[in-house]
Amino acid sequence: PFKTIAEFREESTTTMAPPRFSEVFIAVMKIVLINTSENRGGAAVACKRLMIALKKQGISVKMLVRDKQTTDPDVISIGESKNRKWINRVRFVYERLVIGLNNFFSRKNLFAVSIANTGMNITKLKEVKEADIIHLHWINQGMLSLKDIHRLVELGKPMVWTMHDMWPCTGICHHARDCSHYTQNCGNCFFLKLSGNKDLSYRVFQKKLRVGYENILFVACSDWLRSRTEKSSLLKYSKVVTIPNPLDTNLFSPLDKLEVRKRLGLSMDSYFLLFGAAKVGDVRKGFEYYFEALRLLNRAIPELRGRLELIFMGEAGLEIPQDIPYPAHFTGFLTDEEKIADWYNAASLFVLPSLEENLPNMIMESMACGTPVVGFDTGGIPEMIDHKYNGYVARYKDSHDLMKGICWLLNQADIQEVSENARKKVVDYYSEKLIAERFSQLYSELLSYKNRTK
Repeated sequence: PFKTIAEFREESTTTMAPPRFSEVFIAVMKIVLINTSENRGGAAVACKRLMIALKKQGISVKMLVRDKQTTDPDVISIGESKNRKWINRVRFVYERLVIGLNNFFSRKNLFAVSIANTGMNITKLKEVKEADIIHLHWINQGMLSLKDIHRLVELGKPMVWTMHDMWPCTGICHHARDCSHYTQNCGNCFFLKLSGNKDLSYRVFQKKLRVGYENILFVACSDWLRSRTEKSSLLKYSKVVTIPNPLDTNLFSPLDKLEVRKRLGLSMDSYFLLFGAAKVGDVRKGFEYYFEALRLLNRAIPELRGRLELIFMGEAGLEIPQDIPYPAHFTGFLTDEEKIADWYNAASLFVLPSLEENLPNMIMESMACGTPVVGFDTGGIPEMIDHKYNGYVARYKDSHDLMKGICWLLNQADIQEVSENARKKVVDYYSEKLIAERFSQLYSELLSYKNRTK
């Protein structure tokens, strides 16, 4: 097996040395990106954007998925046939069943954890066999099992794993919150009703120890995630670097606000607050804190009534209360990025009170459009929002401070300056050319090391 990462840890720094390979070598390098879905979920969106960014740099890259949503020829589905779809459904149900058995069939934390007990052996696929680099992303819910990941490690190819949450470095949870059990061996998991020293989280953790993590280079999208990941005993022999997700800053860019509002049929002179999530009612997105902040805002500044309207981007239903104090517009779930950019541009500001986040794509998108963001001080959010410079970082789970952030941006801040600062932050740190070059450098280092150790 490719056993270079432990040694690579000693010779390389977090920022990575300049590549020693020629541009010609980079152009013929073949990369396969692996993710459960093509565009459903933040990890899928980030993975697809990386594929596009790498292609623009002349790199040969394919994206291997279970669930394909477009006709992109570079996205290869391994689950499109009727039989395959049925088998994938069985896999999904089987994993959730095992989790349910350990949770007395409570649905409360059913999707807060994954166990990768079932998946697909993809080692014989053409895209994997021809790849110089195997790059994993979010592979849960039946895409790859731990055994399947181990099979990929045994191919002896350099492997990279971008972590979109904490799952690769914990037993079963996607976000460990205040728990530090993953720094040892998990167990006594607060997500499980049937918990103990050797509960499901402990048993899965022990399986992960046998996957071969020392042969994988891990990429965290934020410094926050990297700092947490490096504490995991699963990754004590692995290297972890920080490389953010890429964004097309030409697509997500400032537009004429009045023209966009006219196109969307919105008022020309109202303030618009945008709230977005794949599912607005997802508890992790903090809608209850947003709703409370709106109630506080309504009482604190009554003159905003009639001048403030709300936009909800994503699937929304009964979670929106009837007594919400301002008129609301619903976009539904969107995949057309030009339309998504329009809604960001139409908004006065974007509010994302998430309780668990790594490096939210939506914050990046909004800031690129020059629309400032208010978010909680959690995860990678403070790395994106510089408090009172390009947005507002509110105290965690503090609806009153969330309301203060909204008020500051609407009434006190130099909104033109804040908007320009927000746009500049994304261009300087997250533009697709910059991120593609960093990954090209990373891939070249891995292949160079492999060739030197043959």
